[in-house]
Amino acid sequence: MDEIHTNQINGKPQAKYRDRLFIAIFGKDTERSKRWRLDLYNALNGTNYTNPDALKLNTIENVIYIKMYNDVSFLVDSQMTLYEHQSRPNPNMPLRGLLYFAELYQKHLAQKDLDLNWSSLIKIPNPRFVVFYNGEPSRPERYKLRLSKAFELEDKSKDFEWTAEVININPGKNESLVKSCKPMYDYVRLVGRISDNKKSGMQIELAVKEAVDWAIKENFLEGFVREQKEEIIGMYLTEFNEERAIRGWRQEGIEEGRELGIAVGAKQKAMETAENLLKEGDDPEKIARCTGLSLEQVKDLMAKLTIST
Repeated sequence: MDEIHTNQINGKPQAKYRDRLFIAIFGKDTERSKRWRLDLYNALNGTNYTNPDALKLNTIENVIYIKMYNDVSFLVDSQMTLYEHQSRPNPNMPLRGLLYFAELYQKHLAQKDLDLNWSSLIKIPNPRFVVFYNGEPSRPERYKLRLSKAFELEDKSKDFEWTAEVININPGKNESLVKSCKPMYDYVRLVGRISDNKKSGMQIELAVKEAVDWAIKENFLEGFVREQKEEIIGMYLTEFNEERAIRGWRQEGIEEGRELGIAVGAKQKAMETAENLLKEGDDPEKIARCTGLSLEQVKDLMAKLTIST
């Protein structure tokens, strides 16, 4: 049975962010996950590799923020590929990708016993950073996020760039890709069923349980959903509670920013709200508007968070 690590709180499974379903499917070192990972790679690249062991799995844990173990990376054909899943838009993915790959390249150099002080040029695998998006609001089927958008001053030289390729896997998006990878197809249909249940008015717990039971009946993921039923339900309910808390922070920030400004007693709350929104990847200018903080204060806080992590 594939393992999904959970904490037990009041007898109920509480999923860590790193164990979201996407990673449980594609990011494990099991024979089944290896096959699914190869299926996804072939679907993305139009290849027909048949040996799952050709993919060397690398993982990164707690790189930038707490609960960051949400990526899958591997080496094949001299390409270093990293997959990450996002359920909310995040404009900071290029910077995160840059930091991810810096660590991956450091591991690569150490494993190969390569020294950057050598006089000869060291060859490294080509990077590819793919972000699978299946949240709201609606986004295009495919688009690229660029690191240069984060530069405080425009880089007219175009000499420094790092990109994140975002692939929208919401139902109805990139259907040819999704249908060419059966585990991805099952994953998208399960997530879509939960979303449809919520939109129909079901309570969140019932929406998740009904979708999981349906996926079990349809034998999604070769029985994986049946085996991990309780863990999958737990991780989705936990994620929903996190999202609800974030919405609360945003509302608090809007209300305090509009009604209280930066009055004594409100500033600390505004700073706490801004910190939470920064960790979720919200735009500094938007955070400044919501909280009533100045843009300079938000940027200073963002810099401190980056240094501390």
